[in-house]
Amino acid sequence: MKTWRSASLVATAAAVLALTTACGQEQGNQAPAGAVGAAPAADGGYGAGDGYGSGAGAKDEQASQGDVKEAGQLAVWDSKKLGEVLTDSAGFTLYRFDQDTAEPPKSTCDGDCATAWPPVAASGATAPPGVDESLLGEVTRGDGTKQLTIDGWPMYRYAKDTKPGDAKGQGMGGTWFAAAPDGKKASPEAAGAGAGAADLPGLSTREDPELGEIVVDKNGMTVYRFMKDSAWPMKTACTGACLEKWPVVEPVAKNDTKGILQKGFVTFDRPDGLKQQTIDCWPLYTFSGDKEPGDTNGQGVGGTWYAVSPDGKPVGVSK
Repeated sequence: MKTWRSASLVATAAAVLALTTACGQEQGNQAPAGAVGAAPAADGGYGAGDGYGSGAGAKDEQASQGDVKEAGQLAVWDSKKLGEVLTDSAGFTLYRFDQDTAEPPKSTCDGDCATAWPPVAASGATAPPGVDESLLGEVTRGDGTKQLTIDGWPMYRYAKDTKPGDAKGQGMGGTWFAAAPDGKKASPEAAGAGAGAADLPGLSTREDPELGEIVVDKNGMTVYRFMKDSAWPMKTACTGACLEKWPVVEPVAKNDTKGILQKGFVTFDRPDGLKQQTIDCWPLYTFSGDKEPGDTNGQGVGGTWYAVSPDGKPVGVSK
């Protein structure tokens, strides 16, 4: 028993030492003591904010959780901005959510999220002409309903799309995208700011004409740091409603990066249960106000949010 306990203590000490080495104790800017452990928003940061489509203006179009509507005969429309976009039989754009998974199919959008992004029912859906019927499938949601999947990705509508051809949910929060007929993200025009974004690594860099070299995620969306966070010990001051506007960057494998500092490239297990990627141990976010790849609308917001340089430093902050 004594030998087992000693080995356990050694292993624990080694784990702490490894994290200390990765994140370093020289980091400053510690978050307020009350930040860690703050209660998350009741909606999980998905639907109550102004960037997620569940405001009062969309009330008449919203569906309640589990209110999945049949898609019928799916169709494809050619958007000049987005390329080929999958729609339901009424011409409404279908979307996919980055926090879902296709292998295995899993929907993570429920509660208020499902109000803003009504799931599409699996029953009655048929493939568009020219699209392989085998791409259509279904996933059982938490409430027992069956949701349509395309190549494994759960499909949704957006409550603020009020007429056929609307795609107001495109790029929302850096996690919602119009679906292509094969279940992939609809591709923007080659001339657009996000050209080739679908082929980007999980994290990489781009040269911004005003900010210089900054970090972007796999969708080409700008990555930010919050000056009220801290790197050692790793703490977050962005919780609850803050996450509606500043979604966390989910964990990225080191071999799925390009041009990013590898020191302190670790996953932060947040007190609200989310897992967040860091660079140099600083938590990373995107901004819901950035609608398209190349946007930097979050730069300098509140004097506390800044784009991230490849070494994890905030861009435009004087020392």
